Amino acid sequence: MRLCSIASGSSGNCIYVGDDHTHLLVDTGISKKRIEQGLVSLGIKGDELSGILITHEHIDHIQGLGVFSRKYEVPVYATPGTIKGIRACRSLGNIPEGLLHEIQVDDPFFLGTLNITPFSISHDANEPSGYRVENEEKAVAVATDLGKYDDYTVQNLSELNAVVLEANHDIHMLEVGPYPYPLKRRVMGDKGHLSNELSGRLLCDILHDNLQYVVLGHLSKENNYEELAYETVKLEVSIGDNPYKGEDIPMMVAKRDQMSDIITL
Repeated sequence: MRLCSIASGSSGNCIYVGDDHTHLLVDTGISKKRIEQGLVSLGIKGDELSGILITHEHIDHIQGLGVFSRKYEVPVYATPGTIKGIRACRSLGNIPEGLLHEIQVDDPFFLGTLNITPFSISHDANEPSGYRVENEEKAVAVATDLGKYDDYTVQNLSELNAVVLEANHDIHMLEVGPYPYPLKRRVMGDKGHLSNELSGRLLCDILHDNLQYVVLGHLSKENNYEELAYETVKLEVSIGDNPYKGEDIPMMVAKRDQMSDIITL
């Protein structure tokens, strides 16, 4: 199984997940050109993708979907609410007939060799979802854009070998930063985004000996920076009620403008 962030941040998101037989994208929130460049670096062609999983209809997750899907005709999978949002997004243009496939949260399905479990997340979108993807040997998940988490979230992120986990903002930076007050309230709310601290606490709840990689993603450009997210999450692990220290966990921060290292499990 391989996992790679092609782009991650409040300006655009696109994650690759796959194995030797099946290749997927989670979100297409960057340009077709950047998606193609990322796939080339992975040794994959657009028409070799088995599917695109969309977490929700906000533009930083679907920006390139129209152009990319028209060129490569890759099937798109999303919840009914998210598909409704995609159809309502005029900037995407027309999605080719038959490419949009409705899926349901908590209802696993197969694409090639990969078993995919969509799970509900708390965000201010129509019907947002995270994704757990696994084959017979390894399991990974993408969990970003969640204002809060609970036991259900932890259950869906249990026993993973790698995870892309949101660390969107530093609370103090957000409080004193340039955002207008209503937007600050939205980001900090239960349907907003996970702070660095909450990301670390969620990580504490899903840590186990076989979690090989953690990728911190969806960082805010205005209210966070890489070193701060990394160190805060590490600290939360070290002080948390678990047997691990922050240094024990292989962790990287996904960049908004360049690919991450390719994680091979």
